[in-house]
Amino acid sequence: MKFSKTIILLFLIGFMGNVWAERIKDITSIKGVRSNQLVGYGLVVGLDGSGDQTSQTPFTVQSLKSMLSQYGITLPPDINPQVKNIAAVTVHADLPPFAKIGQTIDVTVSSLGNAKSLRGGSLIMTPLKGADGNIYALAQGNLIVGGLGIEGADGSSITINVPSVGRIPGGGSIEREIANPFASGDKVILNLKRADFTTAKRLADTINQILGPNNARAKDSVTVAINAPKDISQRVGFMSFIENLEFQPGEAAAKVIINSRSGTVVIGNHVKVYSAAVSHGNLTVTITNTVDVEQPGPFSGGTTTENVQSDIEVTAEDNRMFRFPRGVTLSEIVRAVNQVGASPGDLVAILESLKQVGALSAELIVI
Repeated sequence: MKFSKTIILLFLIGFMGNVWAERIKDITSIKGVRSNQLVGYGLVVGLDGSGDQTSQTPFTVQSLKSMLSQYGITLPPDINPQVKNIAAVTVHADLPPFAKIGQTIDVTVSSLGNAKSLRGGSLIMTPLKGADGNIYALAQGNLIVGGLGIEGADGSSITINVPSVGRIPGGGSIEREIANPFASGDKVILNLKRADFTTAKRLADTINQILGPNNARAKDSVTVAINAPKDISQRVGFMSFIENLEFQPGEAAAKVIINSRSGTVVIGNHVKVYSAAVSHGNLTVTITNTVDVEQPGPFSGGTTTENVQSDIEVTAEDNRMFRFPRGVTLSEIVRAVNQVGASPGDLVAILESLKQVGALSAELIVI
C-alpha cells in the first residue's frame, strides 16, 4: 500500500461520559417517503458547431429524422444530414416525494455522442420516464454549462471542467403523481439511516415515554413502527411533533477506516489494543547508475559502447520497540506511535499487523 508524502491523519476521539442528543428527523427516514429517479433521451439544438459528428454517431441522425417526421418533414432514406449544431443527450432528474402535477424540478443533461460542448444549446421537449416505463415529467429549456472547451486551428485545445454536461434549473414539469403510502395504514414506519439495535430500542423507548407505552415498537436494528392517527391532517401534525424529538442514539461500533487513495486514517471511539509489542523500522534502498562510455581507437573500425555500473546502498532506520499493555485506549496508541516518530503510513502498517495477530479490538476497513 503506497501513500503520498502529504498524508492527513484524522483521529475521532470520544469519551464514554459524553452525552449528546440528535433529532429523530436527522437520523431516520419515513418508509415510502422517498425520491424516484427519472431518465429520458433527447436532442440538444442550437450549438455553435460543437455538436455530434453525425458521421460517427448515426443515432443522432436517426433521432433528427424521427423528430422531423413528427412535423410532416420526411427526408429521403439515402440522405443523412451532416449537421454540427445538434447533440444526442440523456436527461435525468429526481422526482421528490409528494411532488404534484405542474410543479417543476431541475434536470441534468449529459452528452451521449462525441459533442465537444453543450454550451449555448437548448433541450427539445423530452419525456422523462420512471422505472415502470411511465412518463412522469417533461423536460425542456436552455442549458447552463459550467465547463468550457476551446480548440485552436492547429489542433491545440483547452478544457475547463466538463462542457459536455449541463443543467436546466426548473426545466422539468411534473405530469404524473406517484402514489405514496404515507397516509395509508394505522402505523408510520421509521427507518434508521444507520442500523443499530441500541439506537432502535432507545428511539422506541423515547416515543413511548412521551406518548405512552406500546405506541412504538422496534422491529429490528433499522425499523421502528409507531401508532399514528388515520386522519391525514392529524398525521402530518403528529409526524411534525415526532421528528423534532431528541434522544441519545447508540454509539457506533469500534472501527478503523483507511483510505488507500488519499492516505487518510480515521480511528473511531472504543478502539482498543490487547497486550502486544511492536517494532517498526524502515529500509531505504538507493540505487545509483553510472554510465561509462568507451570510445574505439582511431581507424580501428570499432563501435562506441556504454557500460552501466550500479551502486546499491541500504539504510535502516533505528526505531525503538514499544509495548501496548492490555486494553490500551486510542489516545495511548497515538501517544506511543508519536514517540517513535512513525508517520500515518507507518501507523497503517502497525494497525494491520495488530489486526492479523488478533490484538486489535476493532473492525479494520480499507476503502
